Amino acid sequence: MPDGESINPRNNFFLLGQEEAEKVLLEAFNGNTLHNSWLISGEKGIGKATLAYKFARFLLDENRSTTTLSTSPDSRSNRLLSSGSHPDFKALERDFIETDRRKVIKAIKEGEAMDEEELKNLKKSAYIRIDDIRAIHDFLSKKSSDGGWRVVVIDSIDDVNAAAGNALLKILEEPPSKTVILLVSHNPAQLLPTIRSRCNKLILKPLEDNAVMSLLRRYRPELDETAVKGLAKIASGSIGKALNYADLGALDKYRRLGGIIYSGTKFKLDDLLDWAGEHTKTEEGYDLACELILKFCSDNITSCNNLEGVAGIWENALRAFRHAETVNMDKKQLLINVVGSLCKAV
Repeated sequence: MPDGESINPRNNFFLLGQEEAEKVLLEAFNGNTLHNSWLISGEKGIGKATLAYKFARFLLDENRSTTTLSTSPDSRSNRLLSSGSHPDFKALERDFIETDRRKVIKAIKEGEAMDEEELKNLKKSAYIRIDDIRAIHDFLSKKSSDGGWRVVVIDSIDDVNAAAGNALLKILEEPPSKTVILLVSHNPAQLLPTIRSRCNKLILKPLEDNAVMSLLRRYRPELDETAVKGLAKIASGSIGKALNYADLGALDKYRRLGGIIYSGTKFKLDDLLDWAGEHTKTEEGYDLACELILKFCSDNITSCNNLEGVAGIWENALRAFRHAETVNMDKKQLLINVVGSLCKAV
C-alpha cells in the first residue's frame, strides 16, 4: 500500500471502477439539478461509501473542479473532514456499545491511542438509533460555516431501526437548502418505501475483475499474481470482499473445498472433517465457510451436469444457514451435511 494511504472511506482518496456513477453526480452538480438526497446502493465492498465521501469532499472544497470529483488531500477542507472536525460535515454509522464507547472516550481523554487488537475487539451496537438521527437534525438546524454546502453521509442506512427510519424520513421530506444527504445501502429493498421514494437512486455495479486485481496489487502488494487472479475470480466484483478473503486465506480454503467436492463420492472423510472443523472454531470462520459454499454452488451450477440437484442444494443450504443463526444448531455437522450433499450431486 502506498505510504500514508488508507482504505477507510473517510480517508480514502482513491476510487477505481465507479467512473459512471461519478459522472452522474458531477453532471447533476454542474447542471444545477443536484437532488438533496441520494441512495447509493450495490453489493458490499464495491466503493459505495468511498464514493459518498469523495462527493462530500468535492462539495465542501471551495477549490473544486468542474471536470472531476477528485480533490487534493492537502486542502484545508479535506484535512478537517479526515480528522472528523469539519463543521459542515456529519457522518453517521453504528456507534460502539456503551461499555466500549467509554473505553474509546477514556483513551482519547488520556491521549493513549488504542492498538489494532483493541480496536478490532470493540463491539458496535446492532442499529443506528433515533438519538443518532436527532443529532443530524441538530446539525442541519445550524447554518453552514461559510454559506456553502452541508453534507451528511449515513453508512449504512440498512442499520437504521424503525424509529430512527421514521425520524430520518422527516428530514428527507424537508431538507434544508444547500444540503446533500448520502445514504449508503447494501440492500435497498429492505428500506422503508417512503425513504427510497425521497431519494435519487444511484446503483453501483460490481467491479470488473481487472479493477479488483489492480486494487489488490495496490493494497496487498505482497500477494503474487496467482493469488491476485484467484482472489479476483471469487470476489464477485467486490474489492472489500477480495481484501477480506486475502486476509483470511480464503483462496486456499475455497480450493480445498473444491477438491473435496470434485472428488465426488470418493472424497476423503478426514479432509471434510478437517475443513468443517477448521471453519467452526470462530464465528468469522463459520461465516466464511457458508459464504464459500454458496459461492461454489453459484460458480459451478451452470457447468454441472446435475444442474437441478446443485440448485436445490444451494437453496436448501441458504435456508439452513439462515436458520442456524436463530437456533442452537451444530454448525460443524451442518457444514458436513451440505458439503457431503454437494459431493453426491457433483
